[in-house]
Amino acid sequence: MELPELSLGGSLPVPSVQEMVKEPIPTVPHRYLHFDQEPPAAKGISVPAIPIIDMQKLLRGESVADELQRLHSASKEWGFFQLINHGISSSLIQEMKFEVQRFFRLPLEEKERFFQLPGDIQGYGQAFVFSEEQKLDWGDMFSLITLPTNLRKSHLFERLSPSFRETMEAYGLEMQMLALTVLGLIAKALGMEPEEMTSLFEDGLQSIRMSYYPPCPQPVQAIGLSPHSDAGGITILLQVNEVQGLEVRKDGKWVPIEPLQDALIVNIADLLEIVTNGTYESVLHRATVNSDQERLSVATFYSPKLKAVIGPAASLISAEKPALFKKVVVEDYIKGLYSGELKGKRLINTVKISS
Repeated sequence: MELPELSLGGSLPVPSVQEMVKEPIPTVPHRYLHFDQEPPAAKGISVPAIPIIDMQKLLRGESVADELQRLHSASKEWGFFQLINHGISSSLIQEMKFEVQRFFRLPLEEKERFFQLPGDIQGYGQAFVFSEEQKLDWGDMFSLITLPTNLRKSHLFERLSPSFRETMEAYGLEMQMLALTVLGLIAKALGMEPEEMTSLFEDGLQSIRMSYYPPCPQPVQAIGLSPHSDAGGITILLQVNEVQGLEVRKDGKWVPIEPLQDALIVNIADLLEIVTNGTYESVLHRATVNSDQERLSVATFYSPKLKAVIGPAASLISAEKPALFKKVVVEDYIKGLYSGELKGKRLINTVKISS
């Protein structure tokens, strides 16, 4: 008997923002106005820079211990860091950037072949939209589950150009290996056995979301992606055209992340906060827009396998620090993400144990 295809959730169809602004518009439609949001960080104001972690120093050399301490501090104090010397070939990164840019340049009738189907979040469209009155984000998405391969939507992969499909395959495998390596190093920084972490994430769920944020005539009133924490284990972000727009919540303020050439941005997500028993927290972040330039990014989300049951790691629970979270089934948690609007840390708060 053929198994039904997996669906983690769905979203109402909305207009393509990219198509909306093909002809210049003086103001944005009412549904895209977010009057209650804090404005983007002002340019020229001195702000702290998120930490930079050198992967090669973590893996070899005399400064391993120092770099591991920097990784621990970055994960604990920021939940975000820029990763350099990560080992992903520059040619593969350039190919991925090229293919993503080429996809979003396709005419709408070509992109329509990738439209999300009702009740699904994979494909070209939007996520987290549940009502006709809901405020919308200023951007378009193209999302795919890439691993494990049996969860892929074959009709989407088959419609990719051969070069895009080949690049996506290679990039996804490299991201999986990088995610597992980073997770093992995070376990080491916490004093866990690396296998205690990686065993949770081996053969895990990987999805890739490509985002396009067009120029916006009212950037202070619009938002590319609403403030949220990611639901999975870790997220690895590739900034395609190095236009600043990602902001992280730090000490009650929004801090812009300036794109660093050849770096990848890594952040802690909800399920890793649970595994680390709150030592590392998933952090609010958002995507802002501007009036002059489009921005493109590729986010790779890596989580434990869907049927896994996770909770705080046994080695991180003690009488002094009891378990702070209930155990959760990964599939239920991910479905919970897509069952409501993208809003803050609403999801992880539902599995915290009351003191």
